[in-house]
Amino acid sequence: MERVILIKYGELTTKKGNRNFFVHTLTENIKMKLKNYHVTIKKDLSRMSISFDLEQMDEILEKINQVFGIHAYHIAHKVPSNIEDIKIEILTMLKSISFSTFKIEVKRSDKTFSMNSMELERFLGGVVLKNLEGKKVDVHHPDVLFKVELCKDYTYLYTNSIKGLGGYPVGTQPKALAMLSGGIDSPVAIYLALKRGIKVDAVYFEAMPHTSIEAREKVISLTKKLAKYKNKITLYVVPFTEIQEAIYKNGNSDYCITIMRRMMYRIMDRLCKKNKAVAIINGESIGQVASQTLNSMAVINEVTKTPIIRPVACLDKLEIIDIAKKIDTYEISILPFEDCCTVFVPKHPVINPVLEECLKSEEKFDYFEMIQKAIDNILTFSITEDDKKKYEDLL
Repeated sequence: MERVILIKYGELTTKKGNRNFFVHTLTENIKMKLKNYHVTIKKDLSRMSISFDLEQMDEILEKINQVFGIHAYHIAHKVPSNIEDIKIEILTMLKSISFSTFKIEVKRSDKTFSMNSMELERFLGGVVLKNLEGKKVDVHHPDVLFKVELCKDYTYLYTNSIKGLGGYPVGTQPKALAMLSGGIDSPVAIYLALKRGIKVDAVYFEAMPHTSIEAREKVISLTKKLAKYKNKITLYVVPFTEIQEAIYKNGNSDYCITIMRRMMYRIMDRLCKKNKAVAIINGESIGQVASQTLNSMAVINEVTKTPIIRPVACLDKLEIIDIAKKIDTYEISILPFEDCCTVFVPKHPVINPVLEECLKSEEKFDYFEMIQKAIDNILTFSITEDDKKKYEDLL
């Protein structure tokens, strides 16, 4: 008998002709996560099994819990596909569990086996009733659901099911760039984009000295939290001070946030082209602030043709906070260090901006040259979850 982690793909199984690509990408992502452990990975289009060192199990499971594309997984016992080995192992496993009622479910992929699934369920149920005193079958609400997956050479036996992250493996979609502030919403948006298989890198706009080095440190800490789902995230830090000061010097104060966002999208558009990213991702939630009304979004979007994805657009703040707490970014996000979106907020930001008013304000300064200067002076960091020395050097 051997203990293995048995991985189920879930949504990946709907991909028909593309399933092999999705399974291959998931396999490579798991290999990357487990590169420091003694494991052997075997896969087919229905399941994946990982042989591992029992002493490393807790650490390995923690890594598995960070991989998108896994619907569920099981700690299974792997035995040869003959009836005697299956009988012995079922009884051994059930003797170690406290239960009164049980149900056995058999999934038989080896159609040459001497019994079909229903016959094997009845047979194994009879073995349990005969050998374990006081046990009863309950097909509706059993204390223990015992699953048997019978393949040609090996059979997997398990009673547990652990929910995975779901979604698609990161890398099954092309690259996108995400606008990462120090707030609650944008890290959640990046997490949800990664969950759909998008290769996400991050862009942070800073306006020193109006923003602080602590604000940058906060964003780096958020990036490290998110990097565990992708292994490495490139963070682009954009010097935005000159542009932001020009906006507030020359523009209608009520329009400053709208114009600021338009400038950010112009930069994002250029960065996407430069880095072969096909979409912009941000943490905007409809109606949450003045720049996130539908009318504001329409005016802001006017400066770019790059698709904009807003994963949290239809979530309320409490729903976003729940996810932030789950992914361990919330406590970092509420640290009191302002980013460039919050340091110059006007008293009455416009919620229904007019495009012509934006264009009139933007004509008052040469933002083309400022945008190019900002792009030329971007700081670029590769951030991983565990590289503490590199993280310290960034500051």
